[in-house]
Amino acid sequence: MKLPSATITLLALTTGTATAFAPIPTTSSIRSSIQSSSSLNAVSKKDSYKITLLPGDGIGPEIMTATKDVLAALTSRFGFELQMTEALIGGAAIDAVNDPFPDTSLEQCLSSDSVLLSCIGGYKWDGNPRELRPETGLLKMRKTMGLFANLRPAKVLDQLIDASTLKREIVEGVDVMCVRELTGDVYFGTPKGIDVVDGQRVGYNNMIYREEEIERIARVAGDVASKRGGKLCSVDKANVLDVSQLWRDVVTEVITKDFSEVELSHMYVDNAAMQLIRWPKQFDTIVTGNIFGDILSDEASMLVGSLGMLPSASIGESGPGVFEPCHGSAPDIAGEDKANPLALILSAAMMLRYDLDRAEEADVLERAVEAVLDLKLRTADIKQEGDDCKLVGCIEMGKAVAEIVSTVDSAVEV
Repeated sequence: MKLPSATITLLALTTGTATAFAPIPTTSSIRSSIQSSSSLNAVSKKDSYKITLLPGDGIGPEIMTATKDVLAALTSRFGFELQMTEALIGGAAIDAVNDPFPDTSLEQCLSSDSVLLSCIGGYKWDGNPRELRPETGLLKMRKTMGLFANLRPAKVLDQLIDASTLKREIVEGVDVMCVRELTGDVYFGTPKGIDVVDGQRVGYNNMIYREEEIERIARVAGDVASKRGGKLCSVDKANVLDVSQLWRDVVTEVITKDFSEVELSHMYVDNAAMQLIRWPKQFDTIVTGNIFGDILSDEASMLVGSLGMLPSASIGESGPGVFEPCHGSAPDIAGEDKANPLALILSAAMMLRYDLDRAEEADVLERAVEAVLDLKLRTADIKQEGDDCKLVGCIEMGKAVAEIVSTVDSAVEV
């Protein structure tokens, strides 16, 4: 099968790149901006890799199965091996071993070359104590693996522009990268808890950042911005929060000193939330803390119309990264063959590029996803009334990508 000429670029994280699903800067820039002796690639290119798969909850096992089939087609074509072993996380881990991220899963992840995660969570576990909720396992994984930087792109596709709930003139041309600090802030700060004071329950958390935590995420964001449009917006709440004032001061110091070519601006988080809807094209790269980034990156992702198309990467200073789609576990459609596997397939492409030093193979996955969209195949989340596209399920979409992977050129057609 010959790939049709792409009409637009999709998730291009740098300008002027050849592929629609292009990488962030170079494969050595981000981690080397944190630690000069390190490389973004966790391992050197080799014939066999150990990959930990975390299917998780809800639609997670379905999209993981589809992605495994795609990867099988890829490895067969290019003659290398992915030794894929599943491990438990989230609700599935709670049900199996009463722990949302057991030590056995952590050990397996740390001994792997990379980790591919589907999604976690569901209504079933919402009433559990905090230590037995799926999200607690996700936070534990990020902290124990040192995954402090989350890179989440939101770029609007021409093929899916009408899937956005915003007007075409607002979202057309949007290309935003959200760099979120992932292991600090109110999610991890202590003390925290729920106590009884004067006969009333009082809940509290601690929004805290150390200077070094802000410095390292600022360097990642500065590096990303310098390889994109050269604009970086740091989002905080410095008008009322002392921790945000420190954030603003440190980000300013780092960018001014180490990335003088980057145009730095600051914005309060409430204004940023509004501006992302009012005029999203003003943003190129956004850097912010954990809780603000959690909210804003989801908001930015929905500019494109569906979280089901967007991958993400969570990386640390060394060791394996974790690659996962931006969407949740969608328990309401689990087991119904309605899920969109493309975001996890694209997350696998990011894994190949950043952790496994397999850029050509990553290109092929990305081209295959472009091809199925150009062939007008759509899962329910990206299907629009009257769009003349074929509605397919998770299984059929995965098979279509796998078939194209076997034949599509990795070189760009001009």
